[in-house]
Amino acid sequence: MFEPGWVWLAGAGPGDPGLLTLHALNGLRQADVVVFDALVDQSILAWVKPGAVTDYAGKRGGKPSPKQRDITLKLIDYAREGKRVLRLKGGDPFVFGRGGEEALGLVEAGVPFRIIPGITAGIGGLAYAGIPATHRDCNQAVTFLTGHDQTGLTPDAINWDGIAKGSPVIVMYMAMKHLDVIAGKLIAGGRSVDEPVGIVCNASLAGQDVLETTLGRCAEEAKAAGIEPPAVVCVGEVVRLRKGLDWLGALSGKVLDSDPLGLRISSRSADAG
Repeated sequence: MFEPGWVWLAGAGPGDPGLLTLHALNGLRQADVVVFDALVDQSILAWVKPGAVTDYAGKRGGKPSPKQRDITLKLIDYAREGKRVLRLKGGDPFVFGRGGEEALGLVEAGVPFRIIPGITAGIGGLAYAGIPATHRDCNQAVTFLTGHDQTGLTPDAINWDGIAKGSPVIVMYMAMKHLDVIAGKLIAGGRSVDEPVGIVCNASLAGQDVLETTLGRCAEEAKAAGIEPPAVVCVGEVVRLRKGLDWLGALSGKVLDSDPLGLRISSRSADAG
C-alpha cells in the first residue's frame, strides 16, 4: 500500500517498458506525483494514474540539469504535502543512480521511503545485445564501474591497474566521454589491445545500436560510428558470445511486445505537467 507522505524510489529498468517490475507499476498507478529521470522511457508514463503530476528531473552530462540537492528537496516537499511520491529512475536506483544520496536525504528529513529495485543496464542492456555479463567458460567475476566521478572526470579513486589485471569482464556506465582515457589505462594495466569490447547504445529500446570493436580501437570506432550516450560498455571475452546469442537481431525486425502482461491502462500521451 502506497501511503500518503511516503516516497518510493523505484528503478524503471534499462528502457523497454516490459522490464518494469510489478512493484514499480503498482507505484505508478497509485502515485500522486511521479518525479522521473531523463532515461525513463516516455511510454512508461502512460501508466501514471489520471490526474497525477509528472515532474521531469533529468540529469544529462554537459547539458543544463537540476542539481541533485534540489531534486532531493523536491521529493521532501512533495512528501510533506501528503503526496504519494514515486521517484522513477532509469535502471536500478542504487546502481550509479544516486538513489542512495536521495534516500539519505529522506532519512535526514524524516520522510518514510521504500526502495524498489530495477533491472540495471549493465545486466539487462547487455542481455538485449546478446552479451551475458557472466559465462562460466569466460569469467567467474565481473566489475561494474562508472566512467566519471563527481567532478565529471575519469575517477582517480579506481585502481585501474588492479581492475585491468583482476577482472576478466568490465562493465562501464557513463564511460563514453572518457573512453579513450579509460581504454588507455586498461591497456597500460596489461589488457590486450585486441580484447573484444561491446558498446550498447539505447539498450533494450527500438533504436538500440551495438558496436563490436576492440579495446585498442573502441574510442576511435565509437566516434566514427556516431555512438553517443546513453551507452554501456563491456570489455571481455563474453562479448565474443554475441555472435551466437544475438537473439534480438535474430528476430529480423520483428517488433517486441513491450507490454506482455496487457497492463497498459490507456494509450494517452503522458502529461508532462
